[in-house]
Amino acid sequence: MYKLKEIADKVYYVGVNDRQKPLFENMWPLPYGVSYNSYLIVDEKTVLVDTVDVCYSDIFLKKIADALEGRPLDYLIVNHMEPDHAGSIRLLRQQYPHVQIIGNSKTFGMLEGFHGITEGLYEVKEGDSLAVGHHVFHFYMTPMVHWPEVMMTYDATDKILFSADAFGTYGTLNGGVIDTEMNVDLYWEEMIRYYANIVGKYGNPVQKALQKLAGLEIETICSTHGPVWRTHKEKAIAIYDQLSRYEGEEGAVIIYGSMYGHTEQMAEAIAYSLSAHGVKNIVMHNVSKTHASYVLKDVFKYKAVIVGSPTYSNQLFPEVESILHKIQHREIKNRLYGYFGSFTWAGAAVKRLAAYGEEMKWETVGMPVEQKQGMQTDNYAACLELGKAMAEKLKMKN
Repeated sequence: MYKLKEIADKVYYVGVNDRQKPLFENMWPLPYGVSYNSYLIVDEKTVLVDTVDVCYSDIFLKKIADALEGRPLDYLIVNHMEPDHAGSIRLLRQQYPHVQIIGNSKTFGMLEGFHGITEGLYEVKEGDSLAVGHHVFHFYMTPMVHWPEVMMTYDATDKILFSADAFGTYGTLNGGVIDTEMNVDLYWEEMIRYYANIVGKYGNPVQKALQKLAGLEIETICSTHGPVWRTHKEKAIAIYDQLSRYEGEEGAVIIYGSMYGHTEQMAEAIAYSLSAHGVKNIVMHNVSKTHASYVLKDVFKYKAVIVGSPTYSNQLFPEVESILHKIQHREIKNRLYGYFGSFTWAGAAVKRLAAYGEEMKWETVGMPVEQKQGMQTDNYAACLELGKAMAEKLKMKN
């Protein structure tokens, strides 16, 4: 029944689209949905690479059956055990009881924990190979990209890298599967947001994985989310390389909270000054309105981070404190940092923002601005000076 997309000779896309789920991991907005990608190789032996979320197992299993045309499924390669990719393994094993499940030792511990499966396992280690006829697979361990059991599988025959979550994006596949079949503009920002939300903490493991894979001749990247990368594979790799090195583009993210608009006026003045001194990429996030997912994306994307907060019960404004914790959790390095705040009768926000910059080991730029009650001429001038200092520093860095 299903017309399946052929990625290469007898390599089929059997993934599904999720247009229902509002939040990925029950945290991150999915305005464009998300795909769960799985791939089937029909050779002398048949091989499935990863499964899909259990919510879509009926469609998924029907696609596999249509492609196999009555043949058994010989192998399942499990590159990643997260439930959005491994959720259908138990049902798949029920459908194909003799399938051998290929993974590493850490995979098998999770396989037992999630699905109670302990038999019919085929363990692989770093550099192991498996020939299934025309296709020959090589296995590379890439732990903490972004779970400890993650590995990637390289099809040496068609030069395809099955990359688990690496190089993945939010966003469904709307008809096309391979990047040559679609306008991919939407996916670049969604790739950065996906990385910032999901992978961001693990820059060093991503760098190690990129170095390990650097010697492979890769013509196609088959991630578990988003398009199959072929024409744009170098760009996908370059984005992951830049993000995992914490190398921000020239630009500034202004993150602020404001109860009655006074702190927001300070943010506006800083943004005006940045623009007046030549910074074109300026993003402003009111933390009471913007979801943390998008704030994190821009903090990863741009070099300068400027944070403003009113004092709230002798602390930071709660939503500012929340996003700063999420940034800190991802251990984002090498940022230029500016900060400002306001108070009515007792100031604390600026002092706490100063301590945050020290904890993050970011380079503080310009003089912080602290405002008591409403905007005054001297405070406005100080905000302009902070914006100017950051703009000049950005121009020096790039």
